[in-house]
Amino acid sequence: MSVLDRFRTHLTHELGRSPHTVRGYLADLRALLAHLDETGQELGELDVPLVRAWLSRAREAGASRSTLARRVAAVRAFTRFLNREGLLEEDPGPRLSVPAQQRSLPTVLEEGQAAEALSRTPDADEGPVPVRRRAVVELLYATGIRVAELCALDLADLDRARETVRVTGKGHKERTVPVGTPALDALDAWLTGARPDLLTRASGNALFLGARGGRLGVRQARDDVHAHLRAAGVDGAPHDLRHSAATHLLNGGADLRTVQEFLGHASPRSTQVYTHVSVERLRDTYRQAHPRA
Repeated sequence: MSVLDRFRTHLTHELGRSPHTVRGYLADLRALLAHLDETGQELGELDVPLVRAWLSRAREAGASRSTLARRVAAVRAFTRFLNREGLLEEDPGPRLSVPAQQRSLPTVLEEGQAAEALSRTPDADEGPVPVRRRAVVELLYATGIRVAELCALDLADLDRARETVRVTGKGHKERTVPVGTPALDALDAWLTGARPDLLTRASGNALFLGARGGRLGVRQARDDVHAHLRAAGVDGAPHDLRHSAATHLLNGGADLRTVQEFLGHASPRSTQVYTHVSVERLRDTYRQAHPRA
């Protein structure tokens, strides 16, 4: 087993990183190993100057700050692993600095836009897919969960009596999120009037099913969101629903700590970006409405 294969196992089973993160890290590290090969360096010679030279090449090639930050994170995890495995005498990771990122504000639907997008009810003769699309969009907006978290839901994760859903997030951490009545109604329509039409032996306990009856995949779930929003005349992406849910909660008076738990953020710093959205909206309203703005 190659060192990258062992590192993949470490990322997945020991650190609990998502498949998306694992793919990104491994792609970055393949590029790093190619750089080592080009410069005639060995894996055991990885040090700060070597990594900085590799990052500098990427910067000159036009890599964004977010890409560089991810590369630093990948190298830090890798060198820590190599040091633990005895393949690197000293871990240079802690001395690698992460490039400062310019954080853009997330895209947020206006509350009226969200209501418009969710108001479209599929006709009975449209088949099970539009019913699933509406249930997917309703649940994403109602709970603020990630698309991958939605696709991983099982039937038992939905507690209809308590009006909650149990979500397994990053790092396999579980949280319980409340679900509003409109989303529950959309789920009822899916579970009773559409899911049975897609049910096969491959369905198992998955809450959402794909066209062939297996668990709904992330790509198809994203397509569902785009299709439903487009049909409602709203321009938006799946993650916009998560951003919108968080911002609308804050606008409605929820405190930052509550929204942090709602979203499953490990740090309040990840949630604070939504307060900036609300402040920007407040400023815009103030400028438009106040006579002395």
